[in-house]
Amino acid sequence: MARLAKIARRTFLIGSAAIAGGVAFGYYRYRKEPPNPLLNGLAPGEAAITPYVRIDAKGVTLITPRADKGQGSYSIQAHLLAEELDVDPHAVRIDPGPPSPVYFNTRIMDDSLPFATIDDGFLARGARGGGEVLSRLLGMQITGGSSTVPDGYHKLRMAGAVARETLKEAAARRSGVSPSQLKTKDGQVILPDGKSVTYAELAVEAAQLALTTDVTLRPEQEWRYIGKSMRRIDIPAKSTGTQRYGIDIRLDRMVYATVRANPGMGGTIKQYDASTAEKMRGVKKIVPVKDGVGVIADNTWRAFQAAGAIKIEWNDPPYPANSSGMWKVLESSFSKDLQDSRFRNDGDVEKALTAASNPIEAEYRTPYLAHAPLEPMNAVVLYTKERLDIWTGTQIPLFLQVHAAKLAGLPEDKVHVHAQPIGGSFGARLDDTYALQAIELAIAMEGVPVKMTWSREENMAHDYPRPMQFSRARGTVRDGKVESMSIDIAGQSMGASWFNRLQAPVPPGPDATSVNGVWDQPFAIPNYRVTGYRAEEMVPVSPWRSVGASGNGFHHASFLDELIHAAGADPMSELIRLCNHETSKAVLQTLRDISGWKGSRMDNGRARGVALALSFGVPMAQVVEVSDTPQGISIDRVYAVCNVGRVLDPINFEAQVQGGIIWGLGHAMNCELTYDNFAPVQTNYHAFEGMRFHQAPEIIVKGLQLGTEVRGIGEPPFRLRHRRSRTPFLHSQESVCANCL
Repeated sequence: MARLAKIARRTFLIGSAAIAGGVAFGYYRYRKEPPNPLLNGLAPGEAAITPYVRIDAKGVTLITPRADKGQGSYSIQAHLLAEELDVDPHAVRIDPGPPSPVYFNTRIMDDSLPFATIDDGFLARGARGGGEVLSRLLGMQITGGSSTVPDGYHKLRMAGAVARETLKEAAARRSGVSPSQLKTKDGQVILPDGKSVTYAELAVEAAQLALTTDVTLRPEQEWRYIGKSMRRIDIPAKSTGTQRYGIDIRLDRMVYATVRANPGMGGTIKQYDASTAEKMRGVKKIVPVKDGVGVIADNTWRAFQAAGAIKIEWNDPPYPANSSGMWKVLESSFSKDLQDSRFRNDGDVEKALTAASNPIEAEYRTPYLAHAPLEPMNAVVLYTKERLDIWTGTQIPLFLQVHAAKLAGLPEDKVHVHAQPIGGSFGARLDDTYALQAIELAIAMEGVPVKMTWSREENMAHDYPRPMQFSRARGTVRDGKVESMSIDIAGQSMGASWFNRLQAPVPPGPDATSVNGVWDQPFAIPNYRVTGYRAEEMVPVSPWRSVGASGNGFHHASFLDELIHAAGADPMSELIRLCNHETSKAVLQTLRDISGWKGSRMDNGRARGVALALSFGVPMAQVVEVSDTPQGISIDRVYAVCNVGRVLDPINFEAQVQGGIIWGLGHAMNCELTYDNFAPVQTNYHAFEGMRFHQAPEIIVKGLQLGTEVRGIGEPPFRLRHRRSRTPFLHSQESVCANCL
């Protein structure tokens, strides 16, 4: 634990830079410090902004580089910095900062590499180290994978501590008092006589000093924020309707635009006739864009109307035209030449299956799913031959900067990405197609800001979805226990599709995300095998909340439950018996206790089911209680227990778990993307509904704090089961048929 309190210089290097009366502090991993991205172009009197803390005559600015999509990312980053810097997060400025390799995410690759999240042993640490090196070398400034808290927990506190101690050194030199006799509070250094000097007053002097890097992080008993319920910094604005998102940006002389691209993603445009659209009121210009055509007008609605009036002929994309053909691709993918991985192969599965007189078999399907955030894709772009400015919500600002520079023919340092708060993403903003389209339109309107917004229909059609997956499972039971379990999974490679669009190297080796949530589960089944098969590329796909585990968690937990039911065992007891991961076992035992588990069947037409899934290093177990009513199955109550190592903000932690559960149940009940003529049939929320208030259950959440690894909570609560036919019955991973009804 000593390494958590005191960080050695050789492990963490702190860099600083100062200009014209400002001082900045940052944290860097590795010996070669990336260049400070904000030193260029500063006017006299401006302070230099370095990675995480800026102090100038106006006060303190905290840099929070991980995107806020509604999950409270800006707030938790600010509180981590403030914990050591001794400032009130509500009394300082918050800035997401610029695109820069400085902000590489140390933990973003964890879930893409085998073994990285299964535990804290040698293999896990090695995999995480390899992922961190890759992230560093590629400058992976990415928000996703429940990595904001694991990535920032130490580095942001360290940056705050270095800033605090350097400011104390400046105050010591001014006053002649030893730094050890000084204290800090609310943005001030307190002298022994009770007098104080503000950080802003010390900025000029601190800028002249070498940073104090040999710092000790405060012990837990002195924390003001971490572990306590925090008042999120965005709540007042969101409660009063004054929060500004990317879609709210307004600039002088701005024009408005939209785009129609091939509804079959991956297809191109053959030809179009815009003669009618060109004559419509408010239309300023029709502009060809990649795989489609854009309309620029004097407001967004007129742009939408004109775009709909364009007659377009499309070239077909290279995959089946409808869902039935797509499922056939997956069904035919279980062949030796398409085998991609076998990360789990314990015991002798074939021997157990052959010896069984009646092995249990099942198939599971999870469909394509859209991210469907409330805020549609949008960007405001101002282009000149010397500079490009982009205002948009993005989870990949550095990739966007690189792609934009290439498209506009400008040096990267002339491309300025102004990251905005995001009105929901769930992974959608891990792509930048929409922003690149906006740049194409802005180039046609040089010197005039162009605001490009997708219609909801365009947003659904061009939402790179969660991959569809198909599993075949076989297993056996003996003497009232699960004896063997084999799951074969076929699906597209999300990683290959997404990394290719990012123009980044695809991680070598098998595609881990396709089988995450199955091969890495913490159960000691004597004969246990998981095989992944890589299907051919079809609809381009992308990360979607919980990534591979979103569907795989259902596949695995459902079949394991079917085996337990066939064995005649109590599902909770058998899961605990099989569990070979102490933290996961503690999660199950806690769940058993808080739910008052006494078996699956309850009285008065009620029942319950239980399941556990391990993903992103977090074991999440849930009990779901349901009732059989004349209107269908009612979901009455959900108990959820998980371990994240440390709960930083109990209120937001609970909100994230509850939101993930509602998200999962809503998608299981109401959502899927089906395809016809290469395009999604579901074009808006009327056909892609979330969970309604009256359907939402009571949700009881318990977070454990076991071990030393701090984990994120955005993805783990979410798992789903999707039924291809719509019925009143909900069948989710957490409420499996065999045990509930």
